[in-house]
Amino acid sequence: MVEVSVVLPSKDEEETIGICISKIRKAFGENGLEGEIIVADNSGDNTPTIARNLGAEVVTPDGKGYGYAYRYAFKYLKQKHGGYPKYIVIGDADDTYDFTEIPKLLEPLIKGEADFVIGSRFKGGMEKGAMPWLHRWIGNPVLTWFLNFFYKVGVSDAHSGFRAITGEALDRLELHSNGMEFASEMLMEAARRKLRIVEVPIRYYARRHGKSKLASFSDGWRHLKFMLVYTPKHLYIYPGFTLMLIGMILFLSALLRFSLGYSPGFHTSVAGSLLIIVGFQAVFFGFFSRMLAGEILPRFLTLEKCSSIGAIIFAAGFIWAFKIGYEWVGSGFKVLPPVVHSVACLTLMILGLQIFLSAFMLSIISEYKRRWTF
Repeated sequence: MVEVSVVLPSKDEEETIGICISKIRKAFGENGLEGEIIVADNSGDNTPTIARNLGAEVVTPDGKGYGYAYRYAFKYLKQKHGGYPKYIVIGDADDTYDFTEIPKLLEPLIKGEADFVIGSRFKGGMEKGAMPWLHRWIGNPVLTWFLNFFYKVGVSDAHSGFRAITGEALDRLELHSNGMEFASEMLMEAARRKLRIVEVPIRYYARRHGKSKLASFSDGWRHLKFMLVYTPKHLYIYPGFTLMLIGMILFLSALLRFSLGYSPGFHTSVAGSLLIIVGFQAVFFGFFSRMLAGEILPRFLTLEKCSSIGAIIFAAGFIWAFKIGYEWVGSGFKVLPPVVHSVACLTLMILGLQIFLSAFMLSIISEYKRRWTF
């Protein structure tokens, strides 16, 4: 019975695929592991032929992409065995990872100390030239920081491609991405499912053959974009509330004439008004996103309550504006109202409309989701 499945995505790795398979076989033999090697290949060279000759199973994904290759191989494994093997190890086929270190990744899983293990290049060591300066000191640390900040995964090397996971844990992950962002998605899903994530130090080596498939800026942006899309709290809600708070302080300082280290006036009130409006809209974008993701919003965010509040705020602004206009007309168009008051009533009217319309948008999303469910 297969205990460990090692999955290698490959594209034109004829010079290194044999080395990787040999190291995996060595790890199996020296540690008494019953294992198999699955190569998910989309090459135009001799990579699949070499892999088959060395006893690996080769599957050909019907689509392109790093993430898609893994998802295709996972699906194949599940169908082949009627479920996932006990442990699955994944890694690149370019000989930058030392597959004789597989037992190090499996140890926490076998001991029951983890569900998902990441091989950390930063805790282990890197051969000189193994990782470009931009990736080592900026790209990887920054993206890892974002992933830890947004999703609390607590790792030092979020984009290491050398990983091990239990079959039971993998079966719980909902993985959909096709590109390099798959590495982030695995960790995001693991955190969402509250899997126990452990890092072990590994060695990372310079690529000696062929060219890297990584595109520094586009792949980095794909990771960051993917993380932001799935965290509306950090993308919309927290920044939105922050903008609203700053806007209210600025606006009230101009309306009530208290000092902020300078004497606030018309420009401060306009800036405050715009920040309140933009911040409020960002918060509601966050609510829309959370509903689309299947989250339940607070009970007070009902159509009736929100639309009523919006109508009241709009009415208050409209009455204030009417009063200002009435007094101006009554003065024979001679006494202009305070500009800050005009900005205030217009801000109330805009906020009221935003709340009223956003309430209906929340209701529309809720209704469509109900229909999709049933």
